[in-house]
Amino acid sequence: MKPLSQAEIRRYSRHLTLPQVGVAGQQRLGQASILLVGAGGLGSPAATYLAAAGVGRIGIVEFDSVDESNLQRQILYDDSDVGRSKVEAAAERLSAINPHIQIETIESRFDHQNGVELVRRYDLVLDGSDNFETRYWVNDACVLANRPNVYGSIFRFEGQVSIFCTPEGPCYRCLFPEPPPPDAVPNCAEGGVLGILPGTVGTLQATEALKWILQIGKPAVGRLLIYDALELTLRELRVRRDPNCQICSANATREQLEAPLARVTDDEEAGAKIEPAELEQLIRGSVARPRLLDVRSESERAIASIDGADWIPLDELAQRIDELERTAHWVIYCKSGKRAARAVALMRENGFRSVQNLSGGIDRWAAEIDPKIARY
Repeated sequence: MKPLSQAEIRRYSRHLTLPQVGVAGQQRLGQASILLVGAGGLGSPAATYLAAAGVGRIGIVEFDSVDESNLQRQILYDDSDVGRSKVEAAAERLSAINPHIQIETIESRFDHQNGVELVRRYDLVLDGSDNFETRYWVNDACVLANRPNVYGSIFRFEGQVSIFCTPEGPCYRCLFPEPPPPDAVPNCAEGGVLGILPGTVGTLQATEALKWILQIGKPAVGRLLIYDALELTLRELRVRRDPNCQICSANATREQLEAPLARVTDDEEAGAKIEPAELEQLIRGSVARPRLLDVRSESERAIASIDGADWIPLDELAQRIDELERTAHWVIYCKSGKRAARAVALMRENGFRSVQNLSGGIDRWAAEIDPKIARY
């Protein structure tokens, strides 16, 4: 292995005095490579600590740009980065943290087309994605490429950590064989997340990644750690390899492994959409004026709402649907259109014939029609 320079010895001295790490362990870190899928809430703290620890090559695959709403939890960025490419801003920050390592940027979505090729270029993967579709793609790519997947997820006040896709351990599909119905679980934008939670979970992921590289301690293989920030509790669930898993079992066929994960259908396509400008014209007109229904949560409604809209949270709609006039023309909205699409489907199932989904939700309405409405 390449010997440590004097500057590296000074930088990593607190590692070098640990018997479990030492010079050989630090050299092993310097030779290692990790692919971070996502540079958001989880990727920010994980990347920061992996870079500081001296992981020699860190790849970041991310397609998004920095938004002001990211700054509450994505600690790689500040106000000056708003509007910049995340991979560009992250690479700049990480290189400043540790100039002795290599940062590789892949400004792209991670999907079934590029996933296996990307994963094969690194020793292990740290999954910081924020949606089920990408999580399944990461899992399947790691199985195909024979790379460990350091998994993490966050929602509101709870986080999860595990290591999947190791030679003897389970994969993500052993625990959750199929994705949930589209948008059955709100994302962080809709459900919210405590700003410090991804710091805790992302740091735990980075810890597991370092342990795996250094071959020390007890890795989180076959164990799912569940962290509840409100109660300050840690629970551990045992996860066994499914002998009939469609992806990682001995019975899995090559066709199953290579079949791309069916793209999750955009719920907004499930119901007829109405463009914000078209809705504005109908509201201004004296004929065929529609009724608006807001299906967001109470906390979201407190931030912003469209004047004159009725309000029933989506999770109460099935029980309260008889409160709504079935013969009226309804336009449903949420933040972005996804929950509204589920409401459209539910209302049609219950005899509502004229129901539309506001395309892009209140966020697009605020951007294009009414700038006085706060965006969140």
